Formats: sequence, C-alpha cells, structure tokens
Amino acid sequence: MMRARLTYVPLEVAEQFEDFIIKRDEEILGAVKARTRDYSTLSLLKLLYQLRGNPMTFSELYSKSKIRMKKSFLNYLHLCVDYNFVKKEAVGSNMIYTITDKGHTMLGLFMQKNN
Repeated sequence: MMRARLTYVPLEVAEQFEDFIIKRDEEILGAVKARTRDYSTLSLLKLLYQLRGNPMTFSELYSKSKIRMKKSFLNYLHLCVDYNFVKKEAVGSNMIYTITDKGHTMLGLFMQKNN
C-alpha cells in the first residue's frame, strides 16, 4: 500500500488531478499544500503538465513544478527525459525542456478521466 505524502501542488494541477489529493491544506504562492497519494506519479504529472503549453528553461520548470527538493526534481526530470516524455535541448547558455508526443500521451492518460 502506498503511503500518503505531504507536498505542494500547483493549483491548476491540483484541480486537474484531484484524485491524487487526500486532503488540502493552506494555499501558498499559487500552490496548495496537500496530503497526496501516489506521489511519484503525481510528481511526473506536475512536470509534464507545466510543459504541455510551452517549452521552459530548467529554472522555470523547477519553479513552476513546485517540486521543492532539487534532488527529487532532478530525479523526476531525468526519468522524464530517459523515458522520452520530455526532450532537452541546449539553446545558448540555457537548457530548454519540451514535452514530447509520448509525454502528451502519458499526461492524456490521466487527464481523460475528467474529459
């Protein structure tokens, strides 16, 4: 059985994937502090959801995903890149991250329930 975890979830993500939220706490800077289930899947979805509209730099993605521990963020980002959900491309001195078709499919599997 998966253990519930406390995390910050961007408000838009919390509304889209409310099945992952067991209990909402306070809202802080565009995120809701929440007790969640299936933390790893939710963390992947947080990354993919942020990239669904526009490519982002590392800093933008880190900030908007609300994955607060940088090591955890890096682990989930590398997983997304390794499984071809996200591609990265060097543009000047920045690394730009873009969701792939496979990433859109993964995100869509969890969003279909609400559509």
